[in-house]
Amino acid sequence: MQFLELTLPTPEENLALDEALLERVEAGEQDELLRVWEAPRTMVVIGRSSKIAEEVRLDYCRRHGIAVLRRCSGGAAVVAGPGCLMYAVILRHDRRPNLRMINRAHEYVMSRVAQAARRFSADVTVAGISDLAVGPQQRKFSGNSLRCKRDSFLYHGTILYDFPLELIVNCLDFAPRQPQYRAGRSHDEFVANLSADPLELTRALKEVWQVEGQVESLPEAMVRQLVEQQYTQAHWNLAR
Repeated sequence: MQFLELTLPTPEENLALDEALLERVEAGEQDELLRVWEAPRTMVVIGRSSKIAEEVRLDYCRRHGIAVLRRCSGGAAVVAGPGCLMYAVILRHDRRPNLRMINRAHEYVMSRVAQAARRFSADVTVAGISDLAVGPQQRKFSGNSLRCKRDSFLYHGTILYDFPLELIVNCLDFAPRQPQYRAGRSHDEFVANLSADPLELTRALKEVWQVEGQVESLPEAMVRQLVEQQYTQAHWNLAR
């Protein structure tokens, strides 16, 4: 598995890069990889099938210049920015055929990300389908989602470590689909930061994924195409 630590200048480019890397792995042009990045400014990222009116306080985001973008994977809306480490793992099914079962893919990736996070807090747990939580109250610090192709899949998510949690309260409504462990808690009662240094957290992720070598080239043309035709377009981001 190769490693890429890279944040592109805009939110749109960063989401496009995750998708372009998936397409390149799917085409057999890129080895499996781990990418780590951190958005330079606040953004809201909604799931592929999310309904903005049900999950996002769009008026607040517009007033404060916060981009609302739709990713290629599923799941509910998240808020990211400085203080939130983003990661993406792209794996091939021919190397791990048992992960064609969605529940096993969740378990496989979440167990490894949890292993990295437990270096900073022993009481990290995998909660719900694809969350990580910390402490006896199981407060969520990581939300994750999955995009499957025929021969490979993208698993990516957030790890809050020094994020202004009030932004989650301000940007997101109470989503209609909630994991049972949330128990009806409001955002400010439910989310938390993992007390971790981002450099050490990145190192821990690299170790649990056993990365060897660096991604040597980027799918720049595909990133540009996805930005122009998808991630900057209202018909993609705001259609639902």
